[in-house]
Amino acid sequence: MGSAADNATAGFLVWRLSMKWRVAVDRALAPLGLTHAQYALLGSLHGMARSGQRPSQRRLADHTGLEPLYVSKLARALEGAGLVARTRDPRDPRAMQLTLTGHGRDVTARAITLVQGLLDQLLEPLGGQHGQRAREFTRELAILLDVPLDPPTENDEEHPS
Repeated sequence: MGSAADNATAGFLVWRLSMKWRVAVDRALAPLGLTHAQYALLGSLHGMARSGQRPSQRRLADHTGLEPLYVSKLARALEGAGLVARTRDPRDPRAMQLTLTGHGRDVTARAITLVQGLLDQLLEPLGGQHGQRAREFTRELAILLDVPLDPPTENDEEHPS
């Protein structure tokens, strides 16, 4: 991006970085038949399962930041591909729990390896994934993700603080 970044807003740079990341992940995962969004769901399921969780679609939506309706659509597609099993939650018959199938675990492991390789490339200028600058960058991103964002209302614009 060069000099264009010099005058860019933080919002524009976040947008560009997120698009760069999404395109790279989509390209890397295409041979596995996965998209970035599907990977977000599978990777999250993998991590949650490792900590003993069997999340509902709603919990997975909250975890990934994806809309619940979109998670439901992704889960059905991944179920059709044999990567995810969807079952009714015995505690809440309205909720669907998700688990990786054996095939889903295999594909997800391969996908994680590919995405970790991309992350190594992305964070190389910051000293690599485990470098001090990358850890600081990760902390800064986490701070920004914790900030609630509500669209301004007309009243906010008419009466600035």
